Amino acid sequence: MTIEITHTRRDGTLVEGTDKGDGSAEILRMRDYGWRRSVPFKWSRYLGCWYLPHSRDKQAVRPTIDLLAERLRKKDFEVSITINEDERRSFAEAEADRAERAEGRAERFGGYADNAAASSESLHGQARQMASSIPFGQPILVGHHSEQRDRNFRDRIHNTMGKGIAEGERASYWANREEASANYEKFRKNPPRTLRRIAKLEAELRRVEKWQKGESAGGFTRDIGNPETVAELERRNQELTEEIDYWQQIIKKAEEDGFKVWSRADFKRGDFARAHGRWFEVLRVNPKSVTVPSILNVHSKIVTKENSAFRDMTHTVPYDEVFGRKSAEEMAAALVTAGDS
Repeated sequence: MTIEITHTRRDGTLVEGTDKGDGSAEILRMRDYGWRRSVPFKWSRYLGCWYLPHSRDKQAVRPTIDLLAERLRKKDFEVSITINEDERRSFAEAEADRAERAEGRAERFGGYADNAAASSESLHGQARQMASSIPFGQPILVGHHSEQRDRNFRDRIHNTMGKGIAEGERASYWANREEASANYEKFRKNPPRTLRRIAKLEAELRRVEKWQKGESAGGFTRDIGNPETVAELERRNQELTEEIDYWQQIIKKAEEDGFKVWSRADFKRGDFARAHGRWFEVLRVNPKSVTVPSILNVHSKIVTKENSAFRDMTHTVPYDEVFGRKSAEEMAAALVTAGDS
């Protein structure tokens, strides 16, 4: 039977046609695949085949595919390779799939937490019931014929209580995992985090556009004389453009719900910016940030150049870390009002 190695951006890298005990599993489980040559292929009961972790929505890792094919052929397997980089899912589809799987994890982890909590409660109850059979303050009767039996019984109480504590810790672990999975989408779409993500994606898109023009970007160039390179750059351009548009829609929705996207146009020197739980005097307005007195000033809720404990030290605060603005006049009025109250 021929072992088929396939890759599409939609499904990732899959290996089909293996049989249990045919010797292919040992090769697939070697931990030197992927971009970092550090992960094994894994078996999926759902797919019924092997897959390369984290290979979906990405370009094929040709060195890994070629290495795997070479190893299998050395073991006398027939191997076919099929790569289709143009078969992909939209970024919105991928995000919806990730959110759905996070919901599934939350439900599964919640079940684990409930089971562990029930087991912990049961074990604690058993330990208490066992301990209640020993009269309060009753010592071990050293030299008595019941000594060893009593010691063994007390050891069982101790071990049962220990198991109950361990199950309680396991319940807490899975409850935390459940909470993290349940909050996946909220965390993923957090507006400040999304703004930082957009900035990184836009920077990557600019690099790709330079490479498409045959220019250097990020200290690297691409061979645009190679048709495969040109096609991959075009695919990456489309993917980045689509992803940026998706996240910009998330920000637009957040703005409709009341979130403020701060920018250079919102500030001038002498204003105050709310960041890190304090108000900082704006010393300079930059394209992507404001310069303020040192954020190490933890002694005051309103930090100015004059009251800063670090007179010569300043910091820049990116606009995605700003959560409010007051003009110098508004701040002065607020201080007067606070003083009167």
